[in-house]
Amino acid sequence: MSFQVTNKVVIVTGGSSGIGLELVRLFLSEGAKVAWCGRNSEKLKSSYDALSKEYDKNKMFIYQCDVLNAEQVADFVQSVLGRFSAIDMLVNNAGQGKVADFFATEEQDWVDELKLKVFSVVNMINAALPSLKKSDIASITNVNSLLGLKPETHMVATSVARAGLLNLSKNLANELVKDNVRVNSILIGLVESGQWQRRFEERSDTAKTWEDWTSNVATKKGIPLGRLGKPEEAAYALMFLASPLSSYTTGSVIDVSGGLSKEI
Repeated sequence: MSFQVTNKVVIVTGGSSGIGLELVRLFLSEGAKVAWCGRNSEKLKSSYDALSKEYDKNKMFIYQCDVLNAEQVADFVQSVLGRFSAIDMLVNNAGQGKVADFFATEEQDWVDELKLKVFSVVNMINAALPSLKKSDIASITNVNSLLGLKPETHMVATSVARAGLLNLSKNLANELVKDNVRVNSILIGLVESGQWQRRFEERSDTAKTWEDWTSNVATKKGIPLGRLGKPEEAAYALMFLASPLSSYTTGSVIDVSGGLSKEI
């Protein structure tokens, strides 16, 4: 089944690793033109070099950019337009969270989390929206966390910011429907990442394999599927929501948490 994105243009923020990188790979495999950004120039170049061995370089564009800097974001979007002349889809892929309870959370931590989870999305939408409005398949898809519905006391600032992003996504879906721009989200649970790999390398029982160790983590966290999610599994959900296959879907959320969510 085709996702109907051949030669369409998508921007993926945070596209040089993890879920973002898998989504870039998936879009390229479907024939889309993909622009992705990140703050780390080495990781960006490494992702470009790896993917260019498999896919058409003419459909690839990377740009070093801090999505919290509105001017850099505007320059990024203009550069994408200069390269591909259009923007059809935007996927906002926010960063990691702050581990701290309320009493260990400083004022700046609150500010930083709200900026990262909310203003990174606001900046990208402000810059890309004029072009998205011209597309016949326009979509905005936000990578969010289950924390938006299932707050954790040890990640209080991140939970609050994630709930705010969920609210923003719903509001935008209602507001942008008049412009034929769909807005949706995914909520991820525990997904394999460099952070989990580092914890695995620091494990006390070195005899445990990655599979055994992560299975134990999933059991402790109460994940019914008994394992951590894979980045590509989140990417498939994002691809569906961003693509014309979900043309009658806006203001929706797909839970990609392995059954961890118990909310109705």
